[in-house]
Amino acid sequence: MEGTDTSKRLVLLVDDDQLLLNIYTLKFNNSGFKVETGKTAAVALQKLRDGLAPDVILCDLVMPGVDGLELIQKIKVESLSLRSKIVVLTNQCQSGDVEKAKVLGVDGYIVKASTIPSEVVEEVKKILSTKTG
Repeated sequence: MEGTDTSKRLVLLVDDDQLLLNIYTLKFNNSGFKVETGKTAAVALQKLRDGLAPDVILCDLVMPGVDGLELIQKIKVESLSLRSKIVVLTNQCQSGDVEKAKVLGVDGYIVKASTIPSEVVEEVKKILSTKTG
């Protein structure tokens, strides 16, 4: 099966910045993905607990309330969406944040400031092409 086939691929975007959600939703939709969004970790967790099973979860680290690292930890602890690839999409590029994300087993770490939206879509396609199962 071709990993680059984006039809039927579902992305969950979690970011508190509505403008970024709009931009990334447009880019992913234009590339054939379906997109769900959550402006907070709580919204994203509820969607996952309700049975949403995205192929990829893209989440920011800095969000009000529960941050991205806590969100990833909760997803893992609660065994939510086990087949989803988890990709951090953030402006946080300190090595401590990268290390924490790696310890949590993320599949990718993308820094927003150095990556344009179309490159984010391409990176997600690459990560999906390595999907097992």
